[in-house]
Amino acid sequence: MMYAFQWLRSLIFIVLMYVMMLVLGIVFFPWAVFSRRGALAACKAYCKWVRWSARWMVGLRTEVRGTVPTDEVLIAAKHQSFLDIILIFGAVPAGKFIMKRELMYAPIIGQYALRIGCVPVNRGKRSAAIRKMVSDVARGAQEPGQLIIYSQGTRIAPGVKAPYKVGSSVLYQELGQDCVPAATNVGVFWPRRGIYRKPGLAVVEFLPRIPAGERKDTFMARLEREVETASDALLREAGFQLEGSNDGMG
Repeated sequence: MMYAFQWLRSLIFIVLMYVMMLVLGIVFFPWAVFSRRGALAACKAYCKWVRWSARWMVGLRTEVRGTVPTDEVLIAAKHQSFLDIILIFGAVPAGKFIMKRELMYAPIIGQYALRIGCVPVNRGKRSAAIRKMVSDVARGAQEPGQLIIYSQGTRIAPGVKAPYKVGSSVLYQELGQDCVPAATNVGVFWPRRGIYRKPGLAVVEFLPRIPAGERKDTFMARLEREVETASDALLREAGFQLEGSNDGMG
């Protein structure tokens, strides 16, 4: 009975989430057309609404930990669901994502993503995609902000291991900027797929930055170690039982 009630609350929340996306997209459109600031303001307002409504509609609280980067850095983050996008973008002053090309054609999301400076990437052709990504990032460098990349390339369910892609190290070297790793446990409460949203505390944590200038292999090893270690700690905090662990609730 309780599960069914929470599922219904989750469904209503999701429906309203997309309704509000449409409403804010239309309201901010005239400003967003002429100014990137307008597009950023629309996306920020949406992030605030999602966090606020998730708290009272489905009992899902959210928290951003660590030092939020405000300068021009590369943010290399763990990706578990749409919620970590909301938390990271809502926290930084001017975020822009490396995103899959298909999202360009999504109503509202695609148009606003391009307006704030997101870089679409064709994931099917690795070497060509990396070259174009570097070129597009260089072209968009005049738009200041925090470039966000999901190092594993896609959403990864909690507890599942997946390789870290080379794109993070390529951008780290090309940009010559510090990298701020980001860990999360949001997938425990807001899964990759499905309707059910679980009550609890979902966290994104910004970790200590990796200074510019590290070697590629050193950088990638450190990035993966720090993000995975911190994400595993957040999963345990959320009561998720990792494989081979005796603690947690599952």
